[in-house]
Amino acid sequence: MIPVEKLTLEQAAEELERLAAEIAKHNALYYQKDAPAISDAEYDALFRRNQQIEAKYPELIREDSPSNQVGAAPASAFAKVTHIRPMLSLANAFDKEDVSDFVGRIRRFLGLAADAPVDFVAEPKIDGLSASLRYENGRFVQGATRGDGAVGEDITANLRTLPSIPDRLTGDAPAVMEVRGEVYMRKDEFLAMNEAAQKRIEQGEKGEKIFANPRNAAAGSLRQLDPSITAKRKLHFFAYGWGELSDPVSDTQSGFLRQLKEWGFTANPLSRLCRSADELLAYHAEIAEQRASLPYDIDGVVYKVDRLDLQQRLGMVSRAPRWAIAHKFPAEQAQTVLERIEIQVGRTGALTPVAILTPVNVGGVMVSRATLHNEDELARKDVRAGDTVILQRAGDVIPQILGAVPEKRPKDSKPFVYPTTCPACGSDAVRTEGEVIRRCVGGLTCPAQAVERLKHFVSRDAFDIEGLGEKSMQAFFEDGTVKSPADLFTLKQRDGESLTPLRNRDGWGAVSARKLFDAIEQRRTIPLDRFIYALGIRQVGQATAKLLARHYGSYAALKAAMAAAQDAESDAYRDLVNIDQIGPSVASDLIAFFGEDHNIATLEALTGQVEVQDYVSRVVSDSPVAGKTVVFTGTLVRMTRDEAKARAETLGAKVAGSVSKKTDYVVVGADAGSKAKKAEELGVEMLDEDGWLALIGDVR
Repeated sequence: MIPVEKLTLEQAAEELERLAAEIAKHNALYYQKDAPAISDAEYDALFRRNQQIEAKYPELIREDSPSNQVGAAPASAFAKVTHIRPMLSLANAFDKEDVSDFVGRIRRFLGLAADAPVDFVAEPKIDGLSASLRYENGRFVQGATRGDGAVGEDITANLRTLPSIPDRLTGDAPAVMEVRGEVYMRKDEFLAMNEAAQKRIEQGEKGEKIFANPRNAAAGSLRQLDPSITAKRKLHFFAYGWGELSDPVSDTQSGFLRQLKEWGFTANPLSRLCRSADELLAYHAEIAEQRASLPYDIDGVVYKVDRLDLQQRLGMVSRAPRWAIAHKFPAEQAQTVLERIEIQVGRTGALTPVAILTPVNVGGVMVSRATLHNEDELARKDVRAGDTVILQRAGDVIPQILGAVPEKRPKDSKPFVYPTTCPACGSDAVRTEGEVIRRCVGGLTCPAQAVERLKHFVSRDAFDIEGLGEKSMQAFFEDGTVKSPADLFTLKQRDGESLTPLRNRDGWGAVSARKLFDAIEQRRTIPLDRFIYALGIRQVGQATAKLLARHYGSYAALKAAMAAAQDAESDAYRDLVNIDQIGPSVASDLIAFFGEDHNIATLEALTGQVEVQDYVSRVVSDSPVAGKTVVFTGTLVRMTRDEAKARAETLGAKVAGSVSKKTDYVVVGADAGSKAKKAEELGVEMLDEDGWLALIGDVR
């Protein structure tokens, strides 16, 4: 695997695309189906690799980046519950350097001295299912899962069966209060439940299930459609936080935990107040020693800034609060047999080797495949079919095969020969000088690329057409029903004329066909940012698509700009590369896409079938700085520059790193340098810190 610091921009974009798809798949398996296919450590390693690449190349951050997502969308079997205050996930730490960095970042963000004391609450990270409990006038009225962080599932009836969740609160409580925590199953009760289920299976009873671990058992039990089944499972609840509150309860995290106990909840008795990184690390080591003897599973510890006013200032970034972090425990290794190596062809033509493994149980989860990344990495490790390999699940790398066990290699083994032609279409697979990725040159003539592009087009964050799964799209492409995106929108018109009626095809019926046609019709209007993302342009994820939509405003303007930007000396080109987080590399891919004849024809056909809506900011549209470009320079007094930037972005402003004629405001602090001078030369409006705070209505 290529170290992050050695990744080129194109390699990084390719890997971020793969990671986004892989992590989204595992989110759905974990949160929706309660059937994870990889261990927590494997997932954490995938996620951290994604974060490391994004940190190096922030211009490549995708809107579908796992950094912007929490969990998975709720399943359709339960009513949806919108979380008024999102249920955030946590960033991860894996070693003492990460913890020290976390504490240091907090001090820097708050403008504190390097040795300034900051109190933290530390507590075990329970490996269960997050839940939010809503109380009104002291009565439990609704319970929900985390879901995707914004919308969860209503599991009120099931949560009422837990003895550790009070139906009525004791003592005084806010009129409206959401208590958040973790539902879990004790280890001994999990083993007893599985043993009983195994006996019933041996006796021939049907419908019984053996769970892989207590977390899966807790999640599966909570998401039963029949609450009486949940009631038979011995589940428990640890409270650790809150969502909506009608009135403040405490000014510290630790104070809130104490108050929870007075209302009748159980908070983890192992939580502790720590005052330095050293104390946090000592706590982590202590809990790690106790881990095996604890009655419940934990996968790390959580650190939270204790003072709530500091939490408020720190705010959040993407999917996680800045004021908290999960310090995970290290994972383990396992040996298994590499049965064969398969080559997968991605949406952009990249050939990726994948190891198909004899399934191995690692941490209670069966692992059956692992990426080998690229041609060079495969050659370096020299792993072969039939080898016994070591599977590593460390926190600082993607779950990977470290290498083969030499003494166990079969005598007749042969090195893997990397293909020079595409396994999907037979076109040449070319490796450009300086790149590690070999790519199929077949483009849209390659069925693997074409099908993957179509799958991307209908995916949830693109056109979001329900009823079109991977198998359906594959079948439609292979029989010629759908060769391009526009074909989807003529499907109903062609049904029964030039095509076999959909209702008569295998796997379809009258009802499912009608639902698909209805779903397609509902997507004839689409916001500009989703439209751009749906096109599957290399290096253009959701974040970049939103940047482009915000900058150009309409598809007509974008189309005209891309046509003009074909000339690298044009104003349109300079405008494109100067968009914050775009740059020459992404601009090159955009220009290539919009300049290719086949793509032009595809877009013309598509826009003849759909209406692309002009971009409307969905952040804070009534903010005085929504849609404005702001540059900060110099040292601010009332807040750090990072804090000011974060605040501006939450108000819908675009924060840029340099001043141009398109800049709306330059906020000037002490010791401002060249940016202030350039703003003056260009006539850009300059504000001091007080003027900026007055503008945004945040006078302190």
